[in-house]
Amino acid sequence: MERQYSERYRFSEQMLERALKYIPLGCQTFSKSKALFPYGVSPYFIKRGQGSHVWDVDDNEYIDYISALAAITLGHNDPDVTAAVRSQLNDGTIFSLSHELELLVAEKIIEMVPCAEMVRFGKSGSDVTAGAVRLARAYTKREHIAVCGYHGWQDWFIASTTRNLGVPNLLSNLVHSFTYNNIDSLERLFERYPNKIAGVIMEPINFIDPDDGFLEKVKESTHRYGAILIFDEIITGFRYAIGGAQEYFNVKPDLATFGKGMANGYPLSAVAGRGDIMKLMEEIFYSFTFGGETLSLAASLATLKKIQKEPVIETLWKQGRKLVEGTEKLIERYSLNDVITMGGKSCWSSVLFKDAGAYSQWEIKTLFMQEVLKRGILTFGSHNITYAHSNEDISRVIDVYGQVFSIIKDVITNEDLDKRLKAAPLTPLFKIR
Repeated sequence: MERQYSERYRFSEQMLERALKYIPLGCQTFSKSKALFPYGVSPYFIKRGQGSHVWDVDDNEYIDYISALAAITLGHNDPDVTAAVRSQLNDGTIFSLSHELELLVAEKIIEMVPCAEMVRFGKSGSDVTAGAVRLARAYTKREHIAVCGYHGWQDWFIASTTRNLGVPNLLSNLVHSFTYNNIDSLERLFERYPNKIAGVIMEPINFIDPDDGFLEKVKESTHRYGAILIFDEIITGFRYAIGGAQEYFNVKPDLATFGKGMANGYPLSAVAGRGDIMKLMEEIFYSFTFGGETLSLAASLATLKKIQKEPVIETLWKQGRKLVEGTEKLIERYSLNDVITMGGKSCWSSVLFKDAGAYSQWEIKTLFMQEVLKRGILTFGSHNITYAHSNEDISRVIDVYGQVFSIIKDVITNEDLDKRLKAAPLTPLFKIR
């Protein structure tokens, strides 16, 4: 019997069916997979991107508010970044010795980031968070780590989550979570594990603002107990301010990790920080064949220079503010305050859902995604604003949200989700923030 495919996403679904035969999950990243995009009402494969827009394999056009999970800061195929990569491609991509670009990008990061005195590169955020944790353990000669937020896929962190299949149980004894904006929860960890905690690694901000003085208290407590403070700035770096969240909040950590938009979509990450700690990179083992790959470094240098030269950060905040304010007005208009809220800052915000009436937040979110995707908005609630998002892009998403919020209001009032929803509701992967 021939399988039925949705009309709008026919080629995406056919391609996913092929991929599932050869690729676990049919995708390389959980957040791009059928785990987050409900089957039957979602695209799964993108063909190309330009500026703030992308086109899927069925030639549907979208305004992209996911922005490659915030890896795109300037916009898809930014001309300055593309020119830098093309120029470097003529000289080669990787060599048997180091390349000058390694030095140039390191110097640029040190120029921009308050805590940076030395820098080492990786290819993903998980590379550098793991490297920073290893540095903290080497420097303090302790083994335990306090965590707050999401810090990648590697064993040292995933041991502390519910998605820990395949991770040795003993590692979970070394990683301890504390609660954002609750300094007492961190203090209790230090008291419970005296002289054992090597470092505190945290996202300085996610979708909740830090209380006044919270980050300062974390730093004071961490140092008082002889540990190392690490800011995970994989998302906030080069987005909240030129020097990241540490500049925005004026709290300088000992180490910080960067990734996502530092190379406008090219695979590059960095750990940076105090010279005396970073010097231990010569002693610990932290080494990558592709750590000095030149195309990503060329992209990064072009990206960082553009962030310094042009009003990139200012634009992320300005355009994001228009989107947040417009969305909040719609929430008020449709009396959805108990169902939908806005989280985060203007430069990186998200629509957040709550249980409402007969329906769970996941059922409501699935309906939201079904409706915004078919109207040409690529999001799962996130607003990863780029330098390329225009006033027209912002107006369009607000217009679509108005249509979709009206549908959500009607569904909750009439309790007829089963008639409106064309896909199985999403289920959570695991709670990370």
